[in-house]
Amino acid sequence: MSVVLIIPSAIMGQLLGIAVGCCRVFGNRLVQKLMDFYTSLFRGVPLMVQLFILYYGLPKIGIYLEPAEAAILGFTLCSGAYNSEYVRGALLSIREGQLKAAAALGMSKFQTVLWIVVPQAFRRALPGCGNEVIYLIKYSSLAYIITCIELTGEARGIAAQTFRFTEAFMVVGAYYLFLVTIAGWLLKKFEQRLHIPGFGVLKG
Repeated sequence: MSVVLIIPSAIMGQLLGIAVGCCRVFGNRLVQKLMDFYTSLFRGVPLMVQLFILYYGLPKIGIYLEPAEAAILGFTLCSGAYNSEYVRGALLSIREGQLKAAAALGMSKFQTVLWIVVPQAFRRALPGCGNEVIYLIKYSSLAYIITCIELTGEARGIAAQTFRFTEAFMVVGAYYLFLVTIAGWLLKKFEQRLHIPGFGVLKG
């Protein structure tokens, strides 16, 4: 269950972060304010509280989510907010001269952002966004608090039945360590594959 929660949340969180980051940099004033509010809200409110609101609060206004749906939505919204910060910083690091050069070539603002700015910014934001994937793997353990029985929830149930709390949660810790190690290795390989000689410094 943990992987089922992590993969869609990571993918949608990355896409949401890119979209929000672009809006915060290139959107009009109203859009920028709205996206800044979204980012501040989901970075400022603890993820546990967000999950409680999505699962227990939304039914008060007639919106019902399954535990897994609420968990994925919460992870995506929280991850997207953090990723937007990495993307925003990367976008602002692109030299303004490139935007002027693209405009001189007749490219629209949308084409410039899509084909010139985002590919470069994505490479620069990748280490930060990769760290957010690592955090998301560990955050997934919070899903059990809204009755989504993933690994931590299963271990809690087994420990309660057998009273072997140490052994159960040591296995959980080892499992998460394995997932984080594999994810870190894959992200490093992906970063190396996208690296362009002379574009930043790649260590390791």
